[in-house]
Amino acid sequence: MAKILGIAGSLRRASFNAALLRAAVQLAPAGTTIEIASIRGIPLYDADVEEQGLPAAVVELKEKIVAADALLLVTPEYNNSIPGVFKNVIDWLSRPSADAARVFANRHVTLIGASPGRFGTVQSQRSWLPVLRTLRMRPYFGIPLYVSGAADVFDGDGRLIDAGVRTSLEQLLKHFVQVIG
Repeated sequence: MAKILGIAGSLRRASFNAALLRAAVQLAPAGTTIEIASIRGIPLYDADVEEQGLPAAVVELKEKIVAADALLLVTPEYNNSIPGVFKNVIDWLSRPSADAARVFANRHVTLIGASPGRFGTVQSQRSWLPVLRTLRMRPYFGIPLYVSGAADVFDGDGRLIDAGVRTSLEQLLKHFVQVIG
């Protein structure tokens, strides 16, 4: 049974990416669980704070990652790149640097994302590649998912209503689970 930890990189309560992550939970293949982790409560990275010890929210999220078989990062796109709040979380999770390998090295990861724009999250997902490489993760690129026009893909309650996106997400999850074995 595969255990995937899903993290949406937005703090907005009505986030399209949080909605996409909830849809992934519902569409996970049989025998697979996707647990949703929150980035809420993680402060801006500050080495002075780190010297006093990692914040509890960071430690908790690190241990959830370690307990998972893989990560599903659901990334918004801000200004054609990684959202600062999401990058900040990964920066905290990689501290102290001596612990980064335990959390990230050789961990399977896939990226998906939703945007109200026409190109989905193509640029954001590309911008994540150097970060994933630096952390020595094992990214899955088999089936990309860049959800565009997100306002039309989800209903007012954040439920996925687009059949094409639903099918693409199901296929991505099925193949990702096969890769992580």
